Amino acid sequence: MILPPSLAQFFDRRGWSLHPHQIDMLARKDEPSLLLIAPTGGGKTLAGFLPSLVEMADGHDGLHTLYISPLKALANDIRRNLASPIEEAGLPIRVEDRTGDTSQTQRKRQRADPPQILLTTPESLALMISYPDAARTFAGLQRIIVDEIHALADSKRGDQLMLALSRLETLAPGLRRVGLSATVDDPAVIAHYLARHPDPCPILLADPGPPPDIDMLQTEEAPPWAGAGGRYAIPAVLDQVRQHNTTLIFHNTRAQAEIFFHNLWLANEDALPIGIHHGALSKEARLRVEQAMVRGELRAIVATGSLDLGIDWGDVDLVIQIGAPKKVKNLVQRIGRANHRYNAPSKARLVPANRFEVVECIAALQAVRDGTLDGDLRLDGPRDVLCQHIAIVACAGEFSADALYAEVTTVGPYSTLARADFDACLDFVATGGYALRAYDRYQRLMERSPGRWSLRDPRTTRQIRMNLGTIIDTDTLSVRFKGRGGQPLGKIEESFANTLTPGDTFLMGGQIVRFETLREMVVEVSPRPDKPPKIATFMGYKWSTSVHLADRIQRILHEGDFSAFPTHTREWLNLQREYSQMPEPGRLLVETFPRDGRHHTVLYGFCGRNANQTLALLVTKGMEEAGLDPLGFVATDYAVLIWGLKQVPDVAPFLRHAGVRSALDSWLSGNAVMKRTFRNAAIIAGLIERNFPGKRTSGRQATFSSDILYDTLHRYDPDHLMLQITEEEAMRGHIDFARVELLLETVGDRIDQVNLSRVTPLAAPLFLELGKVPINGAGEGRLMIDAAAELMAEAGLVLE
Repeated sequence: MILPPSLAQFFDRRGWSLHPHQIDMLARKDEPSLLLIAPTGGGKTLAGFLPSLVEMADGHDGLHTLYISPLKALANDIRRNLASPIEEAGLPIRVEDRTGDTSQTQRKRQRADPPQILLTTPESLALMISYPDAARTFAGLQRIIVDEIHALADSKRGDQLMLALSRLETLAPGLRRVGLSATVDDPAVIAHYLARHPDPCPILLADPGPPPDIDMLQTEEAPPWAGAGGRYAIPAVLDQVRQHNTTLIFHNTRAQAEIFFHNLWLANEDALPIGIHHGALSKEARLRVEQAMVRGELRAIVATGSLDLGIDWGDVDLVIQIGAPKKVKNLVQRIGRANHRYNAPSKARLVPANRFEVVECIAALQAVRDGTLDGDLRLDGPRDVLCQHIAIVACAGEFSADALYAEVTTVGPYSTLARADFDACLDFVATGGYALRAYDRYQRLMERSPGRWSLRDPRTTRQIRMNLGTIIDTDTLSVRFKGRGGQPLGKIEESFANTLTPGDTFLMGGQIVRFETLREMVVEVSPRPDKPPKIATFMGYKWSTSVHLADRIQRILHEGDFSAFPTHTREWLNLQREYSQMPEPGRLLVETFPRDGRHHTVLYGFCGRNANQTLALLVTKGMEEAGLDPLGFVATDYAVLIWGLKQVPDVAPFLRHAGVRSALDSWLSGNAVMKRTFRNAAIIAGLIERNFPGKRTSGRQATFSSDILYDTLHRYDPDHLMLQITEEEAMRGHIDFARVELLLETVGDRIDQVNLSRVTPLAAPLFLELGKVPINGAGEGRLMIDAAAELMAEAGLVLE
């Protein structure tokens, strides 16, 4: 397909020529679906848009192309980048974005008079298809571009998006889908996810380009034994910032980003312009940083996942990852932000936050150099998301259950959905299920004629729309400077705000602010740069080390070649090998030893923090039943440390698969984890509403309401759909039992228990970890009895 003269002239003036994969995208523009995998900086986004620009060169009435991105910042960046070819080539194309930041007035206008290209997010698209005029809005839609598709494919946001695309296929038959990504571990899985089932989705692979320049950052000070801040590396990081044009400094959580930025700024004696960017900051703060980056005014930016994807800032010539990356594909995505140009190698440096993360960083470096990625994709579509989608469709008008089921099963994750499971979701949305159908508030749909359903009361559309989305944030409150029209700073967790008293200080957007008051669900603050901060405990993203990376770490430790390690880490690991032994793939190393009057047991599970916590809870439950008096535990991504009053002679009986599964079922039946999981699934499915016109339910109110519902259903309707969904979600979510099962199935009876006389080098850092969990069992009672006896003896009394 030849470029029209206006576009061809634009390329000539820039001295650009089309890359082979961009030419291929033009040639295959009529494919029903197409997945392009191209390296960062390879022009994959332009490749996705080129067929649309060519088709609209002579004009198009209404919406032609819908671009969907996981991040609002990415949509902003794409709009800026599209402006040049459209304006300079004089194309009659209007480009607008529609995200949570878009005003209500503009959203309404876009439905009536949509631009030719609309940039949006999964949540905003779900809202758009819920309106009765959706058929008119999307009538002329020709193409959908899903950017960074890998970031959506393993989440509920992606499931919601694919359900929305199935609805668009009905509204605009013949729609073409394009998926774009730079980091895909299994292209066939992503292609299945993108395709309109059962149609195939061809895969187009671009030249991967040169390998990245990636290594560990050399620091004078060794990493600490525990912790996650990376503060020790600040002198070396500042030195790198001075040597480069623009540096992106990534962190895994918002709290770590805030703390690091604060300490970096204190050490910034050269007053280098440095910014901070994360999802809890206000829209205004984020845009200021993004615009400053575009203008080249910042030498560095401390960021989280809010800048992971696709941001095209050509002056970024170095990426620094603080803390182990946890997943190889996340690391590849982040290092691609540097030298965002075709055939220019990305440059990145890794900074392990503690001594064990040195091993993980080495494993991640090896994986990147080998070109292997990790991925834990779910192929089954969660039913709470399907329930929300049914409610969305009902908002737009009457629908046929048969037609909607046929539509839903064209979605890859739902292609094997049984009709009975679909009908159960439909019944839940309509009535709330058996135990709740007597309550009017859960009666949302009615069958107008056989197989034809609609909302019972059209006024419920507002409530449904206000509660759309699959992202369940920690309950947050807005933060503003005190006074009329005070500048918005962002959001903090409600639980953190509840701990504040007037005068307390905390970090927000790199500033130290003083808590003044809480007024109408808004935290009012004043600037106090002279006071030490009380850190805001932003939750942010908490990744677990992937199965692939965990296996690599164990292989490295077992093979024993530590020549690539810094001296301090090499000596530590050699000591471990001399005194005890190393964890081995396919086996489970267990160490026991006494310390400070307690007996300690360490299990090196390497299955992520959530799964290791679950493993610890199940093992301590078995210990409690065996009379071994466990007192507490602490878990990391790599291991579990358990302490108690008695030595564990043999841990194997507590790790037999059948027994662990039985213990899990018993433990889950009344556990808070299940209630929290139920609450999250119930919010997504629409059973619990978080937002109401003019007010918002507080986190404590919502939890109280969900607890009552959970207990009621558990007692009167134990087979209720929401309880089924809750168990499924708990298994793969908070408790990550799938990783525990994988560990136990892989290990079997291959357990290496080593009984020692003192703490081992590998176990020592675990004693410094935060987040210790006490066990309130017989051991605690025995300690109290012993303490009472000791006190009475001191008082001259003898207890019988």
